[in-house]
Amino acid sequence: MEFIAQTLAGFTAMSYWEYIAVALSMAYLLLAIKENLWCWPAAFLSTFIYTIMYWNGALLMESLLHFYYMYMAVYGWIAWRRGGNNLRELVITSWTLNQHLVIIVATSIVAVILGYVMTNYTHADFAYLDSFTTCFAVVTTYLVAKKVLENWLYWIVIDTASMYLYYEKGYYPTLALFVFYTIMAVWGFKTWYEEYEQNQAKPLAQL
Repeated sequence: MEFIAQTLAGFTAMSYWEYIAVALSMAYLLLAIKENLWCWPAAFLSTFIYTIMYWNGALLMESLLHFYYMYMAVYGWIAWRRGGNNLRELVITSWTLNQHLVIIVATSIVAVILGYVMTNYTHADFAYLDSFTTCFAVVTTYLVAKKVLENWLYWIVIDTASMYLYYEKGYYPTLALFVFYTIMAVWGFKTWYEEYEQNQAKPLAQL
């Protein structure tokens, strides 16, 4: 009951800009699941708002992450529109377990280093958790732009970890948004997986 009361209070205290950011973020996710090109403009605008909000809230890595998201929104628009390095439509692909293990190990090392730096040399809160969610979100956003099927599995983990972060910072509306994100990421994986099988006419890459 206390959480519900705090969440409702958080919604009441939200600025109009945060409402807009939440709405645009939801639009981005729904459009991305549908592989709609217009997900990227929605992402650009929402992340611009969040970049400022997180910086003011001392979540420095989250702020830098959303600045990166703005760049990736432009990259994603170009990649999805032109198919990457060619003029063909970009299709969903699946990466192997070994590829993902390399990503996980390398990203974890970078996150630990950044967490140490942020803990000792900045005023950042929850430096290690913030660094882990940020570093993996950087990589996962690239996977979205490349239409790698497994990006949704990364988002499930990232969004779940982020819920704790936003709860502790009192960003209750954003916490509610990330609950929605996690549910939609499951749906996104299911939707992309079905299309992957249909378009590629082969099963998911062997793990």
